[in-house]
Amino acid sequence: MTTAFPISAVRAAFPALSLKDGGRARVYFDNPAGTQVPQKVIDRTVDALIAKNANLGGYFATTVAAGQLVDEAHQACADFYNAASADEIVFGQNMTTLTFHMSRCLGRRFQRGDEIVLSRMDHDANVAPWLLLADDLGLTVRWMDFDPETYEFADDALSRVLSDRTRLVALGLASNCTGTINDVKRFAAQARAAGALVYVDAVQYAPHCAIDVQSLGCDILVSSAYKWFGPHQGILWGRKALLEEIFGYKVRPAGNDLPHKFETGTLSHEGMAGTLGAVEYLAGFDEGGDMHGHMRPRAAAIHRAFDRLVAWEHMLTRRLINGLSSFRGLTIRGVTSDNAMHRRVPTVSFTMEGHHPQAIAKALAADNIFVWSGHNYAVEPVQRMGLMESGGVLRVGLAHYNTEDEVDAMLDSMTRIARS
Repeated sequence: MTTAFPISAVRAAFPALSLKDGGRARVYFDNPAGTQVPQKVIDRTVDALIAKNANLGGYFATTVAAGQLVDEAHQACADFYNAASADEIVFGQNMTTLTFHMSRCLGRRFQRGDEIVLSRMDHDANVAPWLLLADDLGLTVRWMDFDPETYEFADDALSRVLSDRTRLVALGLASNCTGTINDVKRFAAQARAAGALVYVDAVQYAPHCAIDVQSLGCDILVSSAYKWFGPHQGILWGRKALLEEIFGYKVRPAGNDLPHKFETGTLSHEGMAGTLGAVEYLAGFDEGGDMHGHMRPRAAAIHRAFDRLVAWEHMLTRRLINGLSSFRGLTIRGVTSDNAMHRRVPTVSFTMEGHHPQAIAKALAADNIFVWSGHNYAVEPVQRMGLMESGGVLRVGLAHYNTEDEVDAMLDSMTRIARS
């Protein structure tokens, strides 16, 4: 039997959540751009810098310890994604940097006149690298379009633009603007049936839901650990056979073994240590049981843990959306139905007549409530909704360490803002 969600214990694990400014508590609703970190992440990071601070490949104590740490971090992220092997995990600076790198590696497979499919729902980190590649190589770009009334893709959104010339489809698991969770498994099956590779941005999805790359059917998936309670670190998963096959841009002394073929230069071992700590923190929510028993033990634990986190976040999201829906002239730019929370992450964007998003963000900041405004690098969806010229959206991002009282505090602030 699942116990009540331990929100007090959760918040106690995050040192930043106890900080105050002028005696006022901080309300962290800026989570889509980066979450706070638990003490476990900090401890892992500090230990790496103190006790394991060396480059790899030698025979002395610190280099051996650093090598063990790097191996542990790769395995932890393989469990986080439910990858078949730690060899399929590539670390890098962040999702954007990894995607630029991998776009050039994959670009060696493409020829002038080939087609790639991009998404109008995506963050620019999964758009601009491919647009630049298309410009360099003479590729044709086609677009998956979403419905700006429902904020979701139609079932045939991809099949409309697929062709026998399609070589790659790039799309996101969840939108950092609308919060929509996309049916990547179905779209990936359509793309691969057409002979195209599937590149998935999981940045906005990873803090909120468990990921199973073996079930999704994509070819490459990438997220950034600082969006899921870790340090500034990017983690890419790729099918082993594909990673072995494609060209890797690297220095000459580097080998062709995975994953080092794509891990250029000396990586942030302290960042990898912190990422390991984030995986350990999330797995700690597991209460045991038989669910997901076909996976490795830690992968199963992570999936069971997210089952708990999702329930808490759905409750908070309903509370926020229901409260915002009471304001005259306010439009939530995403799925709002109470029974459709499973089709969105708790990233809630809105516009309000007579109030510029930046002005709302400033007013909330004055109440020590942290949110973002503008396009938030979601250039395509904001343009598709016709909101770029009016300042984009006001974005509120919940996480499992947020509370009902914090949601209510924001709604109280919004009441004062609306009256102004």
